[in-house]
Amino acid sequence: MAKFFYSFGIIIFGLALGYIFQILINRKLVKLPIPIDDLRKLLQKIALLFLNPVAIVGAIWVVSIKNVGLIALPFVGLFALLTGGGLALGVAHMLSLAPKKTGALFGCGSFTNIGAVGALVCFVFLGEAGFALVAIYKLFEELFYYSIGFPIAKYYSRSTQEERILDRIKRLTRDPFIIVALTSIVLGAILNGIGVPRPGFFKIVISGFVPLATIMLLSSIGLAMKFRRVRNYLPECVSVAVIKFALVPVLATSLAYLLGFGKIEGGLPLKVVIILSSMPVAFNALIPPSIYDLDLDLANSCWFFSTALLVVVLPALLCIINQI
Repeated sequence: MAKFFYSFGIIIFGLALGYIFQILINRKLVKLPIPIDDLRKLLQKIALLFLNPVAIVGAIWVVSIKNVGLIALPFVGLFALLTGGGLALGVAHMLSLAPKKTGALFGCGSFTNIGAVGALVCFVFLGEAGFALVAIYKLFEELFYYSIGFPIAKYYSRSTQEERILDRIKRLTRDPFIIVALTSIVLGAILNGIGVPRPGFFKIVISGFVPLATIMLLSSIGLAMKFRRVRNYLPECVSVAVIKFALVPVLATSLAYLLGFGKIEGGLPLKVVIILSSMPVAFNALIPPSIYDLDLDLANSCWFFSTALLVVVLPALLCIINQI
């Protein structure tokens, strides 16, 4: 259980740190040299453009990635995102939700906290080898969000602003977060492939950078976190929890098992799929409601409710992967 307390402690600490800092700033007890939104973006840039890429390079550098079966791993990740969104639209139809609520619920069902919480849990539960596979699993994540997820959410809004598919693709190719993430994966794979020995200090660097990146990302979330009355959206919250923690994990894990992931590296890829497909709503799910005039309170409630359930989900995941 030490692994559970360590990972959950980091998650709570990161969120609480950002939220407490937000309160101090709003009450003018703390003054920042930059606006709070700029601070949030700075924390995200440090984590996603420096800490995570260095850790990814170091982890992939020594992990065994020679098995051809791992080519299917990012497609399993994409399958989980698509399945979650599809199930959320089905629930919205069953609950007869209005378009603004439907669009918000789609994002909550689909968008998953893989990078901050999922990566940390894989690192703590499975070590460097598990963390390295996170980068491969989430290879199509950003591409899916911007090319599929956001347009579907926008379909349920009243927004009239249009963006051509070609323009959207061009914007993706210039996105520094995507470029750096792909570069770190390729660089780590090259160093691994040509057999360059990894310096011994890299193990210590990764052990520090992974939790630090998670704390920074979650603190940036805490800086903007707004608590709403979850009870007003209890049916939607419970539905999203069932999708996130039961339906998607079962479907994604079944697919991974059929692809033979249980026979690769002692079942490591299968364990990674189990963990990452069982993560809560991503903070990115709050972006479409904000920019497309969807139900932001619904999205915020589902995010908070699913994240709070980690206190139950993480011990369950630890028990499951220890049986494999």
